[in-house]
Amino acid sequence: MQLFNVKTANLSPNQIKIADYINRHLQDVLLSTEKEIAEALNVSTASVSRFWKSVGYHNLKDFKRKMREIDVTPVGNFEKAMERLTAHEWQHDQLEQGMANLKETMRHLSASQFDLAIEALVKAETVYIYSPGPSKGLGVLMHHRLKRFGLNIVHMTSSGSDILEDMVHFKRGDLVVLFGFVRMLSEAKVILDDAKKRGYQTLLITDQLISEFTGKVDIQLFSSRGERTDFHSMIGPTFLIENVILAIGMKKETEALTHLKSLTQLRSMYADELPR
Repeated sequence: MQLFNVKTANLSPNQIKIADYINRHLQDVLLSTEKEIAEALNVSTASVSRFWKSVGYHNLKDFKRKMREIDVTPVGNFEKAMERLTAHEWQHDQLEQGMANLKETMRHLSASQFDLAIEALVKAETVYIYSPGPSKGLGVLMHHRLKRFGLNIVHMTSSGSDILEDMVHFKRGDLVVLFGFVRMLSEAKVILDDAKKRGYQTLLITDQLISEFTGKVDIQLFSSRGERTDFHSMIGPTFLIENVILAIGMKKETEALTHLKSLTQLRSMYADELPR
């Protein structure tokens, strides 16, 4: 659920940070003071106090009152952050954190946006994937699996001005998938600016509910990677990508099976020359 209907261009970086935190931790915020919210985000209490009017509320009290009016229901009783376990138990800690990330991903994943993403991926003439830095592996996974289903798909590996070599081929009817975690890279900003001018679609996969990306993409899917100060896990994003792959496989079942059968035949034909 999006709580703030406001253009992020009108918000400061700290205000975007606060808005994203509130969207992801609403139940905690409803029980918090401004000081506690500020401490959780490492911003000043004054920044939190000024935030409310920028998003249409008089103050924190007004925000809490209006949230009660729309009957905000807790999705589940999540345990408070566990005390750090001893070194030999760190695997259990990571498992708990991974499960929490998956729950948060499901809690905030929009079914309507997911359906739009699947439709756009299936209908696009060409799908381009831009997955920089730590999201590179997600792009490789998406490219590898979806190519098997017969999608015309390109995984972009360039950066800087070299990315223009790929962009020159973008056209109306194409879809560019962007992975945008934490901040918007210059390359992504250029792609989004160009998309408005030339009319191709954009799909953003991000770990923020509200960011400087918001309102600048056609479709947006959320996936949790944990808190900003934690180790950023890719369990949530991988789960999301696998669901996208499965949904497209179901949507293009006949064509997907045809391609997979052809692949099996090729593997059998060249098993001696190219063993698996």
